[in-house]
Amino acid sequence: MSILWRDLEKIVCAVVLLAMTALGFANVVVRYLTHYSLAATEELLTNGFLILTIFGAAIAARKGEHLAVTILYDLVPSPARRVIAVLASGLSVLLLALSVWFTWQLLLNQYASGIQSYGLQIPAWYYSVGLPIGFALVIVRYIQHTLETWRGTGDGVTPDV
Repeated sequence: MSILWRDLEKIVCAVVLLAMTALGFANVVVRYLTHYSLAATEELLTNGFLILTIFGAAIAARKGEHLAVTILYDLVPSPARRVIAVLASGLSVLLLALSVWFTWQLLLNQYASGIQSYGLQIPAWYYSVGLPIGFALVIVRYIQHTLETWRGTGDGVTPDV
């Protein structure tokens, strides 16, 4: 179970990318053979990219590899760096918590209104269910990295197995 928790975002990204690749390939084959496109593939691929982006952000958060401007951080002494790191982490967690809240509201709105997707005509909330979960996972991974960095237990990176 610990392996599943440690690599959850990697597993989700791998499965989604594999499904997207297979779907894109199938669409190309069908288009080549019949000169028609599978209309629903655009909808599925677009939402797959969204899930990949959010769960990929969780991978980057866990490793501390998000884009950062560190000019001020590099110029100050070590105690001030800790303050800057905590402030940046707090603001990041606040932004991510707002993202969880807004995507949860989106999910509830889509569920309550019964809105359907344009291609497959399935409930639109099916696509949105992973968004608040993904943002919540980014928060968890960001906090994990911040705590590991604060404690000095390494660079906060979970080694790839």
